[in-house]
This record gives sequence, C-alpha cells and structure tokens, in this order.
Amino acid sequence: AVVSTQSTGGKKRDISIFNETIAEYDDELKKDPVVQNHLKALYDNLLEKNLVRIIEPYSRVQIAHVAETISLPYDIVEKKLSQIILDKKFSGILDQGSGVLIVYDGSESDQTYTYALDTITHMGKVVDVLFKKAQKLS
Repeated sequence: AVVSTQSTGGKKRDISIFNETIAEYDDELKKDPVVQNHLKALYDNLLEKNLVRIIEPYSRVQIAHVAETISLPYDIVEKKLSQIILDKKFSGILDQGSGVLIVYDGSESDQTYTYALDTITHMGKVVDVLFKKAQKLS
C-alpha cells in the first residue's frame, strides 16, 4: 500500500501526497534506515521539481506565494530555493530583504570566469617559454 501510494505521488510530482503517505505509514517507515534514506532523497527530489515547476513561469515571484502554493513553511521553501540556485539547477537570486526570488534566463551566463582562466593559462605558457629562453641565454 505504501509503495503504490508513493508511486502515485511520485508520478504526479505531488509533495502533499508524499507527506500524507509518510504521515500515514510513519511507524512502518521509521523502522528501516535504508527506506528512510531513500524517502529523504525522494522528498528532496520531489520538492525540488515542484519548486522549479512553480517558479518557471515567473521572472520575479514572492517566496511567500511559492510557499503558499506548495503548502510548506516559508523557511523550508527559502532554504530549498537557495540550495537549488547554489547547485546551479536554476538561475536566479533570492532577495531576502523583500522576500522575492528573481529568476534569470538560463541562457544568460557570465563568461568572465572562463575567459579569465583561459588568459591565465595562456600567460602561464608565455612565462614558461620566456623562462626557457632566459635559461638558454645564461
């Protein structure tokens, strides 16, 4: 019964069905540490997918609205959103002062870091060549 209910919740990507099932079968599920680890991973995955699905259509969205939509506490939603952004699974920033998530297009990426690494690599090669030439002169 647990597996079929969890399967339905997983297919629908519905975190509320998942939480209801966990609450209903709490005693059976707490006995097995392997099952607990898998359920935690599944919960994190479902939460992440639900949050991304909710925020995808927006360029700017109130975190409170997202929390209300997904029926979870504000702090849990904010923490998971920050984790998604830090893991680079979604591009945006959290403006904690105004409680807003500002979403960026995935295509916008700053190439400065890549260019800087290329420059440093090339400069390293130039220094190596100059060092070899200096050794030949002395």
